[in-house]
Amino acid sequence: MGRLTTHVLDTARGLPAAGVEIALYRVNSEPQQLKCDCTNADGRLDSPILDADEFITGVYELVFQAGEYFRGQNLEISEPLFVDEVVLRFGINDANQHYHVPLLVSPWAYSTYRGS
Repeated sequence: MGRLTTHVLDTARGLPAAGVEIALYRVNSEPQQLKCDCTNADGRLDSPILDADEFITGVYELVFQAGEYFRGQNLEISEPLFVDEVVLRFGINDANQHYHVPLLVSPWAYSTYRGS
């Protein structure tokens, strides 16, 4: 069976982003929250955010609380933040594969990709 993993890198500081809250939703007619967790010191979750029998094809959203993370870093940034809550919507079309969806984020930009 496949699984979904993620991690967060703070590209402004060049470090893993620890303590970022991440929520996972399955998007049908209305989004349904499946899980919520926080990144560890390595910017990763301690286990896959979606694993085995829970991992099915469909459309999902990962919602990263990047703004709360940056507020906690004592940076000189003005409110409202340019990058605050980051929502990534993506599709899973093969439930037997590993999907890794990292977030590279700074207070002014973010990017993602399908990793391995």
